[in-house]
Amino acid sequence: MIDREDDDDGKGFVDLREVPTRTGLVTPDVRHNRYSRPAEARHAEFIGLAAAIALDLVFTEIFRIREIKPATYLGGGQVQQLAEWAKEKDIELLVVDAPLSPIQQRNLEREIGVKVLDRTALILEIFGERAATREGVLQVELAHLNYQKGRLVRSWTHLERQRGGGGFLGGPGETQIESDRRQIQDRILVLERRLDKVRRTRQLQRGPRDSVPFPVVALVGYTNAGKSSLFNAITGSGVMAENLLFATLDTTVRRATLPHGRDIILSDTVGFISDLPTDLVAAFRGTLEEVTQAQVILHVRDVSNPDHPAQANDVLSVLASLGVTGEATPIIEVWNKIDNLPADAVDGLTSIAPAGKVAAAIPVSAVTGQGLPDLLLAVEKTLAQDSRLFSVLIPHESSSETGWLYANAEVVERGEPDDEGTRYTVRVLPRHRAEFSEKFAGRITGLDGSS
Repeated sequence: MIDREDDDDGKGFVDLREVPTRTGLVTPDVRHNRYSRPAEARHAEFIGLAAAIALDLVFTEIFRIREIKPATYLGGGQVQQLAEWAKEKDIELLVVDAPLSPIQQRNLEREIGVKVLDRTALILEIFGERAATREGVLQVELAHLNYQKGRLVRSWTHLERQRGGGGFLGGPGETQIESDRRQIQDRILVLERRLDKVRRTRQLQRGPRDSVPFPVVALVGYTNAGKSSLFNAITGSGVMAENLLFATLDTTVRRATLPHGRDIILSDTVGFISDLPTDLVAAFRGTLEEVTQAQVILHVRDVSNPDHPAQANDVLSVLASLGVTGEATPIIEVWNKIDNLPADAVDGLTSIAPAGKVAAAIPVSAVTGQGLPDLLLAVEKTLAQDSRLFSVLIPHESSSETGWLYANAEVVERGEPDDEGTRYTVRVLPRHRAEFSEKFAGRITGLDGSS
């Protein structure tokens, strides 16, 4: 919307600043639903989602519901109340923290007289604004089209018209709604092909990185838990880190160094949220490959948020859907934002129960740096448990083999050359151990004395 103002000279000018959409926000609380958190906590989070795209929230309400109405989700009296508020307060948009069916959305729009978005649609809008890379834009558009595909049930008149055969534009008697659905499906196929191409390119780019023995450490966590701030604190990068839900959508990777000199690849990923739309999880599966291939996962929890236990469980649910568990991949919990807690609360953090199986739990502040050295040591210790130290002799005539060691193992120490050659102390990750054993058979000694 464009706002027009006058200057002091009486000359008109156009203010191109966008006026936020006047919005009403409703969080339904269904009596018999088993929610993972109280209505007030869910309501506060939904307000945060709306704030992420700068909506002008004119009113926000929690509606207690005995049972879900098939036609409108909300009760008849509540729908009438919303219609009155929309008219009195000049509301343009209503957002509802619930998964509305296409019929329910259509009926609410007709009875209240404003556009209605449900939880999924609001998250899609946020992702649409945040996506910056080509892959991110394609992923969001694909998720949005999959969402819209099932919602072509409007009562708009143009969707009820039929048209005869017009060449390739439509078959005999094809309705407009069928044509729209077909065009959406065609676009989905185009996007899927483009995403496959982007992912193949990323896999090729990842190839050189995989050949370097730097383990991948992935940051995961609930949205706004402080992953990007932690990423910046560890790597010295300038990744966008704001107090907004879904400030980061596109995966970023940087090299970092652990206390004793070991290098890692640190990966920052999109934040998770409760009831994350399945279409988005599917669309971003390629981006989340960094998590599935990580040697260690840092699960960042905002312990200053009273709702952090439920948020942690939501993160574990998404990880489980990706096939990632603490049994298969070591998980370190990062209890972030301790700078937001009073001193006595920080001392009592040991009473927090980790979510699932974890290798360690480290309290930190990404803002002040408190606890970061302990976190990096925990990462180093966890990685060391997954790799063994070996001593390998490289004869003088086989000195070219040192190239393989530097490319596929971590050279911890290089000994002084003697008559036999040079002895190297190396750390070998499990994925390279079979090739290492075969290539250097007879010249390897485990530092525990085994051969």
